[in-house]
Amino acid sequence: MSQLSDPGLFLNRELALLEFNRRVLAQARDERLPPLERLRFLTICSTNLDEFFEIRVAGLKEQVTHGVPAFPSDGRSPQETLRRVSLAAHEIVAEQYRVLAQELLPALAEEGIHLLGREAWSEDDRRWLKRHFLSEVLPVLTPVGLDPAHPFPRVLNKGLCLALAVEGKDAFNRQSGVAIVQVPRSLPRLIELPRETSDEHAFVLLSSVVHEHAAELFPGMAVTGCYPFRLTRNSDLWVDEEEVDNLLQALKGELPNRKFGEAVRLEVSDSTPPEMAQFLLQNVGLAADDLYRVGEPVNLNRLARIHALVERPDLKFPLFVPGTQARLKSATDLFEAIRAGDLLLHHPYESFAPVVQLLTQAAADPQVLAIKMTLYRTETGSPIVTALLDAAQAGKEVTAVVELRARFDEAANIDLATRLQEAGANVVYGIVGYKAHAKMLLIVRREGRRLRRYVHLGTGNYHPGTARAYTDLGLLTARAEIGTDVHKLFQELTGLGHVARLKCLLRSPFTLRSALIERIGREMDEARAGRKARIVARLNALTEPGIIQALYEASQAGVEVELLVRGACCLRPGVPGVSERIKVRSIVGRFLEHSRVYSFFAGGAEEVWCSSADWMERNFFRRFEVCFPILDEELRSRVLAEALELPLSDNQQAWELRQDGSYVRVAPGRRQPLASQQALLDTHAERLRARPERGSSQKRTPRGGRDAEPGTERRTRRA
Repeated sequence: MSQLSDPGLFLNRELALLEFNRRVLAQARDERLPPLERLRFLTICSTNLDEFFEIRVAGLKEQVTHGVPAFPSDGRSPQETLRRVSLAAHEIVAEQYRVLAQELLPALAEEGIHLLGREAWSEDDRRWLKRHFLSEVLPVLTPVGLDPAHPFPRVLNKGLCLALAVEGKDAFNRQSGVAIVQVPRSLPRLIELPRETSDEHAFVLLSSVVHEHAAELFPGMAVTGCYPFRLTRNSDLWVDEEEVDNLLQALKGELPNRKFGEAVRLEVSDSTPPEMAQFLLQNVGLAADDLYRVGEPVNLNRLARIHALVERPDLKFPLFVPGTQARLKSATDLFEAIRAGDLLLHHPYESFAPVVQLLTQAAADPQVLAIKMTLYRTETGSPIVTALLDAAQAGKEVTAVVELRARFDEAANIDLATRLQEAGANVVYGIVGYKAHAKMLLIVRREGRRLRRYVHLGTGNYHPGTARAYTDLGLLTARAEIGTDVHKLFQELTGLGHVARLKCLLRSPFTLRSALIERIGREMDEARAGRKARIVARLNALTEPGIIQALYEASQAGVEVELLVRGACCLRPGVPGVSERIKVRSIVGRFLEHSRVYSFFAGGAEEVWCSSADWMERNFFRRFEVCFPILDEELRSRVLAEALELPLSDNQQAWELRQDGSYVRVAPGRRQPLASQQALLDTHAERLRARPERGSSQKRTPRGGRDAEPGTERRTRRA
């Protein structure tokens, strides 16, 4: 094991995250995709980079400040990682703006969609924009001319700002030469110009409009330059949970500080003179490596509005309606449908509506006594929240475990927790030191002389919006053993006591990692005995050194390991004598790959587990996570076929990780082209229409039972 801890065997996590963003950016270059979707991928890449700087780069800078030594896994110091990150990030940003200018804007222009610079405005455009500026923009702008009485302003995180070079003296005989304008977030950054036909769309940037009319801000003076810039700040919130009496109030007090954290990146328009760029760097406390010269807009994310504003279905992905399997569609009583056997939901191909309907039915059912639920992220006005509020107001015992520290959703979750408390629900914030990341719903219902528990467990959040954009799996079950386990888990989250013994479920921080290590070891024993041994896992990220070392050992023992890792992967595949039997691929497509699924061949009686947990240190040691088995034979076959085998056959949206940490796109070669997400979209509705999903009859697969071939045949039919 000691040789497997060699830093050379581990890829750097930060660089691996940037590699993921390269794959997202590649979607913007893919001419097979509709133009507006390519633009959307460009803005997603930009949003991802924003968060990367706000959290990851900010963390590296803090480590440098506090003298943190080299990382134990890959051996790089924070200083070296920052240098490598800066080089890679500058490359990605330069490519983003090249793709926008040379590929996307020309492609959109061919379709009658234009982003017009000042030089392309017609006289009618200029007149309309001047009226717009004078009536809608100028009244809310506050220029600050810099002098000893007006120091450099405290610039908001990621806000649009303009640095203006001004000549002349003002009414007070002042002559500073530089003014700063922070453009309020209330002003739309993208303005659509009026056009005579609905087929033509013309947009201008707010920064261009302000630039054109900057003289209106400084009457009698000359504006000789106008340079948009944007500052990114550290946005990670920190609260000493053991030192505060009320986590909600503590976080509420910290949220405003997010806008003014330590500066980590400065973006300036590429027209900015070197002396102005240096002036800005000095005033925000950054070095030359932190400067990013970009085209316009300085915030690419704002172009996402074009996708929303332009009603051109022919330039977007085809609309789809998530299906509902026949047993659920025909059910008038969802409790009865779940009692008939386990149900699997595969989002977004299948609708999230049954989960919402189950909660709504439970809230109105007089036989339902209690509802317990974890909430990590949800949407404003969510029907799930409405159902919980209704249940609490109806006098049911409602317990909500609301994770207040869900990054960038803290304010929404504080509001949610407050509303639930006011309705009479029991609201807890998880466990001190651990984020409650598990996705669990427990409904307790009186049926005759007994109480029955109904459970939903999932890999994704209780968020109807993301259920249409993220791939996730959910299990609905009335199995007594799972219901008992979930009951014990809620007791752990809300009460006190020793670690509970569970029959079916695994969870972090107690049993999940050790159980995975144990199962990897069993596959090694099978391989050493000359029998088939295989591990397949689908994850968002793989970074935990201990698990990586265990997978290296498995490869050395002869186990075939196939990994679907959407984002950061720190494992090096294909290293001679270490990881020759490990293959890693990443699927990047229309939907965000979000399911976590683990499969172990187990001598032919394959174990399939779904979870809220990635294989990362935070998920194993600093989060409360749940991992649940798929016990029904038919559902297990479905998960294997749809969530694992099909993506492993993808040759359109798949990328393979190479030993050096780079990725290469998988080519079909002589095989028929197969895009796994599109294949599921095309075929899932047909499966749902064909017949109701069979009730599970609570049957388990016997040891040595299900052969792998049925899943493979089903995948071939889908292709």
